[in-house]
Amino acid sequence: MKDDTQPWKSNTVEPTSRTSLEARLDTLESRVAFQDDWLETLDRLVREQANELEKLTRLNQLMRERLSEQRQAIDDLGGDVPRPEDELPPHY
Repeated sequence: MKDDTQPWKSNTVEPTSRTSLEARLDTLESRVAFQDDWLETLDRLVREQANELEKLTRLNQLMRERLSEQRQAIDDLGGDVPRPEDELPPHY
């Protein structure tokens, strides 16, 4: 028995190409799911780092204010105590 059908004229998808398309679709869906998960992870890490940076910025500002208050208190008490930034390094 001779098969005279011509696959390029057929309206149906060949089983092998359908399987190939399904495999490609599965691969793409898997990649998208992985990328979505990765983006969520990166987004979470960026938010955590932004929060940490905000905390450190507030702490830095608080430390600057307290250091300024301490300098002012030293100036009010004696005034003649040299500041570290005013002292010359030993090699001068």
